[in-house]
Amino acid sequence: MAKFQSLKEAVAENLRDGDTVAFEGFTHLIPHAAAHEAIRQGIKDLTLIRMTPDIIYDQMIGMGLAKKVVFSYAGNPGVGLLRRMRDAIENGWPRAIETEEHSHAAMANAYEAGAAGLPCAIFRGYRGAGLREVNPNIRSVTCPFTGEELAAVPAHRPDVAFIHAQKANRRGDVLIEGIVGVQKEAVLASKRSVVTVEEIVDDFDDLHPNLCILPHWTVTSIVEVPGGAHPSYTHGYYDRDNAAYLEWDRVSADRDLFTAWMKENVLDAGPEIFAARVKEL
Repeated sequence: MAKFQSLKEAVAENLRDGDTVAFEGFTHLIPHAAAHEAIRQGIKDLTLIRMTPDIIYDQMIGMGLAKKVVFSYAGNPGVGLLRRMRDAIENGWPRAIETEEHSHAAMANAYEAGAAGLPCAIFRGYRGAGLREVNPNIRSVTCPFTGEELAAVPAHRPDVAFIHAQKANRRGDVLIEGIVGVQKEAVLASKRSVVTVEEIVDDFDDLHPNLCILPHWTVTSIVEVPGGAHPSYTHGYYDRDNAAYLEWDRVSADRDLFTAWMKENVLDAGPEIFAARVKEL
């Protein structure tokens, strides 16, 4: 049964030093507010899993929370590099990190396998790709029925997953509209889960039942955080803040500028700043 908590309470109860954690959302519904709370609480030695780790992980890496990143494509979408991630990999600032790179297909299949309680994901992939040479977790298996050689990767089984959604009802069911990435699978694959939402409503009686992506018994904690996906977008609530992504490229290019920005906009701020930002869009 889902608990209704403040963001500070939900992060403190569910995310611990050394955890493997997924903050998921594919372009849409990226849980920035939850990640900022993790930064404020100074949780460390995390293994971060994510399809397309964009600026949410650039910030966490730059603040020294990560020891390892398991990912597919690292970049600031439509802009360029993740400069804080690159600095950590190339120069060990603020600390060195391990990396494990996969394809999008591998990451999605690994979440599916974790959600199903399987030890690994098996799929067609990596043929002709060089990632096998640098990632020992990419293996091959032979199909016992056809003899076909298939790719295999370990299932993702995070300690905790964080996602953002449009609504939760008073029972704790979660509704998502628009683009759905691997949020459902990430939650089902994880031991614990925190869902931030734009609003909590009494019920979903007037909505199509297929919009209920996650029933209440799959969710550990629910937190109402209006604007909690900014600068990504939430379908039906606010658009993507493209200017913020462009600005991040400038901010993240300089260590001192990055540090000052994080102090002003994360460490000295709270989740209420997200609602104020989307009102300005």
